[in-house]
Amino acid sequence: MSRLFSPLLRRHRLQRFEIVYWLVAVAVFFIFPRNLALATSILVMALFALSLDLVLGFSGIVSFGHAVFFGVGAYAAGLLALGGYAEPISGAIIAGLVAGFVALLMGPVVIRASGLPQIMVTLAFAVIAYEFANKAVWLTRGDDGLGGIKLMPLLGVFQWTALGQTAYWYALGWLFVLFLLIRTVLSSPFGVALQGCRENIVRMRFIGTPVLGRLMGAYVLSGFVAGIAGAISCQTSKFAGLDTLSIDRSIDALVMLVLGGVGRLYGGLLGAPVYMLVRQIAAEWNPFHWMFVVGGLLVFVVMLARGGILGLLEAIAGRISSKLSGKR
Repeated sequence: MSRLFSPLLRRHRLQRFEIVYWLVAVAVFFIFPRNLALATSILVMALFALSLDLVLGFSGIVSFGHAVFFGVGAYAAGLLALGGYAEPISGAIIAGLVAGFVALLMGPVVIRASGLPQIMVTLAFAVIAYEFANKAVWLTRGDDGLGGIKLMPLLGVFQWTALGQTAYWYALGWLFVLFLLIRTVLSSPFGVALQGCRENIVRMRFIGTPVLGRLMGAYVLSGFVAGIAGAISCQTSKFAGLDTLSIDRSIDALVMLVLGGVGRLYGGLLGAPVYMLVRQIAAEWNPFHWMFVVGGLLVFVVMLARGGILGLLEAIAGRISSKLSGKR
């Protein structure tokens, strides 16, 4: 059995070339010191897209309402800080646990559905969460959102600066730690079972795999990670509003995955900066028609690059290596 699964287990182990991504992320801090707010938002959305990829790309669970967990994490972190609990790291973990608990409640309903009903169920949960936050003014302040959030210095030492230096390192540190966590899960037999459920859930049931338990575990873990992403968003921006629960937030993460490559660990991590930078540049160029540029990019990637940008890069690398081997 171990020999059978060994290629899948090795697929998500660290490779030497991956250090380039993290070195670039570190270099951004020094090259673009005036744009750290945007860079931090990119890291937050990359983490959110990674959490969505865990259920969509690796477990086969279609979720159009994943922003529920992002928003729950954001509001939980904001309420904790406003209530006097201003330690950021433990606050983010608590917010993630709250979001994971919400995923535990939603999971049995979402997982038992499939196809179009599953999409509609996740959309329904998203609408319910948004409307609850909008109407529960006593808790969320409605349209005004949770503002005036103040946090303790990070690790008791690093102050939250106006230019966002501390916020950037904070978001990057969380992204790296949670990326390693998800990678460890996917490179385990549990991760192999998840991919088996994605490929053929009926066959996995026939061989005795506890499909519901595996998918629930992935869904709860995904909600936990998405909740931490929402908490980081709230802590670094000092605000939590209705936009954190909007369907647009879920769609943004889905587009990032499609651009980068669904079912690839670096899909969301690459798709997030591409999408947000293209959107930023297009919006500055034309504030009213920037969606045409984003839509054109998405159509180009879907039509010409199977597997997203990462799939295109792999195809190019494969052709180059085959030509070099042919010359030999």
